[in-house]
Amino acid sequence: MGVSDQHLTSFSCELRITRVKNIDHLIKSSGQVFVRCYLSAGNNTRVRLETLEISSKSNLFFDYSLSLNCLAPQDSMAKLMESGTAVFELRQRKTTRPFLGKVGSNLLARAEVPWKSVFESPEVEIDRWVFMVPKSRRGNEDEKPPAVEVAMKIQVPAVAEKVATRRRPCRRERKWDECGCVHGGGCSCGDNEIFTLAAAL
Repeated sequence: MGVSDQHLTSFSCELRITRVKNIDHLIKSSGQVFVRCYLSAGNNTRVRLETLEISSKSNLFFDYSLSLNCLAPQDSMAKLMESGTAVFELRQRKTTRPFLGKVGSNLLARAEVPWKSVFESPEVEIDRWVFMVPKSRRGNEDEKPPAVEVAMKIQVPAVAEKVATRRRPCRRERKWDECGCVHGGGCSCGDNEIFTLAAAL
C-alpha cells in the first residue's frame, strides 16, 4: 500500500493486569485460568492479548504488563477515544493430557472499560478493581462479584506531527520495571492504522 502524508496524532498506553478475585463460585472443575483482553484499534478492528495461564487453585496473581504506541489520523483517534473500549474476559481452560495439546477455553466473566473513562480521569490513568459480569447469572445473591485488578495509563504528545504513514509489523517492547514476563501468552494484531506497536514479553 502506498505511503501518504497526513496530519497524525499519537498516544501511548500502558496496561497492567495484576490479579483476579472472588471467582471460586465460577470454577466448576480444576484447570487453568487466564485473562483475555481485547483493545479497540479503530476501523472495527481489535487487538487481542492474553495473560499467562495459572492454576485456578493458585493465588490468581498474573502481574501481566504491556505497552502500546498508537498512531492515526486525528479524526480516527477522536473516534477511538470516544467509543473505544478495553474488554477483559476471565477464561478457564480445562487441564488436558500433553499429547492432546491445548483445547478451547470457557468464558467465566467479562468486564469492559471505555477508553474515554481513562482519558478523562485525573492524571489520565486508572488503577482499580473492575467488577466483572459472570457469564452465568445463577448463584447466591450474597456472593461477591468477580473482579480484575487493572491499571491503565495514557500519554498524549503535546503536538501532533506530520509524518509519512505506512503499515508496520507488530513489534514487542517491555515497559514498567519489574513487570511480569508472559511466557506462553498471546498477541494478535490486525492490519490496521492505529496500533503500530504492542508488547507482552
